[in-house]
Formats: sequence, structure tokens, C-alpha cells
Amino acid sequence: MLPLSMAGMGETHEIAKITGRDEVRRHLAELGLVVGERVTVMNTLSGNLILQVKDSRIALDRALCSRIMINV
Repeated sequence: MLPLSMAGMGETHEIAKITGRDEVRRHLAELGLVVGERVTVMNTLSGNLILQVKDSRIALDRALCSRIMINV
């Protein structure tokens, strides 16, 4: 496992684990980022990541992405 912030552009991975406080995990779950979901890194801008989750694109900062662990 490694953090989503280490994934390369265009790569699709499955979320294995989400760390952090309950409110952080709840916020990510509301955005559709839950364990087992597939996420694609669409682009990186100034250290932030643009993600494709289901039919939505989401921008997250590197700190939040480092809390999302992916299978490689």
C-alpha cells in the first residue's frame, strides 16, 4: 500500500484504507472516496490532485491524498 499522493497521472487504483480523524474520513466518504472504490488521478496542479471518482472530478490537496492508501 502507498498513499494516493504518490500515484502517477493517469493511473487508476483501488482505495485500500483511509486514515485520519472521523471527520476527515466522513468528509472523504461524502465525496465518494471509500474503501474499495476505484479512483483515477487525472492531473496534478501545484501539488494538488484532480481525481476521477465514479462520474465526478474532485480536487484534493496533497495532505488529504496522503491519508488515502491505495493498492498497487
